[in-house]
Amino acid sequence: MEHCGQSPRGEFVCTLSETDIATGWWEGAAQMGKSQRATFVSLQATGTRFPWLRTDLHIDNGAEVLNWHLVRFAEDPKNHLHLSRSRPLKKNDNCFVEQKNSTHVRQIVGHLRYETEAELKLIQSLYRLELRLYKNFFQTTIKLKEKTRVKGKIHRRYDTPKTPYQRALESPEVSEEQKTELRATYASLNPAALKRQIDRKCALLYRLYQDRHQPRQPLEEPNIRKEASKRWLENQIAEPALQIPISVR
Repeated sequence: MEHCGQSPRGEFVCTLSETDIATGWWEGAAQMGKSQRATFVSLQATGTRFPWLRTDLHIDNGAEVLNWHLVRFAEDPKNHLHLSRSRPLKKNDNCFVEQKNSTHVRQIVGHLRYETEAELKLIQSLYRLELRLYKNFFQTTIKLKEKTRVKGKIHRRYDTPKTPYQRALESPEVSEEQKTELRATYASLNPAALKRQIDRKCALLYRLYQDRHQPRQPLEEPNIRKEASKRWLENQIAEPALQIPISVR
């Protein structure tokens, strides 16, 4: 996902989103530009943060993702990754990650343009620490169970809202050792503290953006006569009022 604002010119910060379909677990990484090498490094970073090993990777058709760096990485016997990609002109094939791009990225960092190293490091810190913990352990999601069409109207039924953490504990594919680590992480977290830290970093990110776009005010030359007049007025206000005698007849 691009954070280019209203202009795609030059180099700007991009977000790589990755989500697990079964549990809804999300991981993200920020990078500068859309080069193949930077995207490959982001994919490796998100893979190390998942509580379990990835076995399949479904990607889109962008050249920044679909390239020989990823193919060699998937074919490495240490990784055992099965690759698949979206069908041409079928954007909804990536509907699960597109949902996360809205709720986990756009609603947090917004639609502004970020292009400096300070903004990149701040977004990376947000994805790596507070945001992933808050979204995966405390934000519930719903999954579609059934969709029927009755007289031209589509009826959808959803399951009980659960967090990705709860779905991971219920999954038989997650080992007991991994579940124990997740429980320990969950017990050490404070959702209110995480949310406050997320808000602080978002406010700081917006402040960095404003500092780049607000014009600097020119320095005014000192006006000696104006300063002297101001000091004289302050002294007059500070002096006690004159006592005028009043004659009474």
